[in-house]
Amino acid sequence: MMQGQQWTVEVVIDEHHDDRMTHAEARLQAPGRPATAGVGRARRNPDDPEVPRIGDELAVARALFDLAHQLLDVAAGDIEVATHEKAHLHR
Repeated sequence: MMQGQQWTVEVVIDEHHDDRMTHAEARLQAPGRPATAGVGRARRNPDDPEVPRIGDELAVARALFDLAHQLLDVAAGDIEVATHEKAHLHR
């Protein structure tokens, strides 16, 4: 039986009200793997109402999306090493 693993993703959000920017970083920590981080940003249009939650959601979604793409790239490389064939992963 395979033993379970725990991977942890920590999301840090930094809001800059003066330039209407929200920055998020999704940091992955997994046993035996180098730390990996995805980055996402959101900018509020000056004509839109100030609703910080929306900027947070967009920035975090983009950070997780970036992290997911990085993991897919790593997995593709691992597949190519194991099979000696080009990997084609769908995103």
